[in-house]
Amino acid sequence: MASPTRNRLRAVAARPATAPVASLVAGAAGAAYLWGTDPHQEGHWLPRCPFNFLTGLLCPACGATRMVYDLMHGDLSAAFHDNALLLLASPFPLYLYARWVTEGLRGRTYRTTIGKRAQLAVLGAAVVWAVVRNAV
Repeated sequence: MASPTRNRLRAVAARPATAPVASLVAGAAGAAYLWGTDPHQEGHWLPRCPFNFLTGLLCPACGATRMVYDLMHGDLSAAFHDNALLLLASPFPLYLYARWVTEGLRGRTYRTTIGKRAQLAVLGAAVVWAVVRNAV
């Protein structure tokens, strides 16, 4: 038999706002750490890209942490230099994230569905971007 505490935790976890609020809290904590930690410099606790570590090549998302740091500090040109494709493509996933958070706070569940063509387009763009940025 489940305890009352376990039942209460399950009820909280089932609410539509739980995951969005938890992701906002985690994101704020990560942003607070990143604000004071320059990922362009050595000697910090930020994970290195495993693909880059193993192959020496840049993955499609390499530079994302540096990009976010530069955006937080108002340096748009440096952010563009860190990962141009991710910077240009970021408004769409940010919109989807904002919609998920908004719907969750309104008590509604929001699930994004992306069609197969869109998935292939994103995958294709990522592969092309990885090849292009490593060829230059």
